[in-house]
Amino acid sequence: MASATKATIDPREAEHFGKLAADWWNPKGSSAMLHRLNPARLGYIRAAIDTHWGGDSAGFAPLAGRTAIDVGCGAGLLAEPLARLGAKMTGIDAAPENIGAARAHAAATGLAIEYIAGGIENLPDRTFDLVTSMEVIEHVTDPAAFVGALAGALAEGGLMILSTPNRTLASHLAMITLAEGTGAIPPGTHDWNKFLRPEELEELLTAAGLKVIDRTGLGFSPARGFVTGTGEALNYLVTVVRA
Repeated sequence: MASATKATIDPREAEHFGKLAADWWNPKGSSAMLHRLNPARLGYIRAAIDTHWGGDSAGFAPLAGRTAIDVGCGAGLLAEPLARLGAKMTGIDAAPENIGAARAHAAATGLAIEYIAGGIENLPDRTFDLVTSMEVIEHVTDPAAFVGALAGALAEGGLMILSTPNRTLASHLAMITLAEGTGAIPPGTHDWNKFLRPEELEELLTAAGLKVIDRTGLGFSPARGFVTGTGEALNYLVTVVRA
């Protein structure tokens, strides 16, 4: 297993995303793409939670009594709905500016979420029932060490859900050439060479003592927007447990 104490934060990446903090909650701003992605992500996460813990799919608080952490939480776009699902919620992010924006937004909406500025390797003695990390691994300095730290944060019997872009010609065209080229995603957000193919991510997860129990594509439908269950050419999600 990769060392869970090795620093994985890229200061340049943290600075880039920190500059976007003030605009994070604006659905038409620089994080508009994340706002559009969030419903599809949440649908997948909720289904995984219900399957793993045998919950009522119609229930309002499937995470009641459980701890959760969103790693690379930004300003709390995923952490807040997970808290509303009942989780005792923690969010951690490399950019202090994002944590400041997250705390302010949670306070304004009456949500008790613990927000921490730093990397997941800074919490070596804490474990969580649910670990999520959406579109983060492609921004770290050492993916193997990052996965090792995520594994260390996963409680026995817990559930981990990750998403990341695939390294394909289609993702380069869609995310780099078109999205960043037109400003739909802030230019410089992604380095296509750091994208992981599904088999590469699964190899890292296996090496960290984890196993993938579900994988699905995340793509775009002109009629419905971002949806899961598509091909994996652009992006994909994985559900992970301890091996």
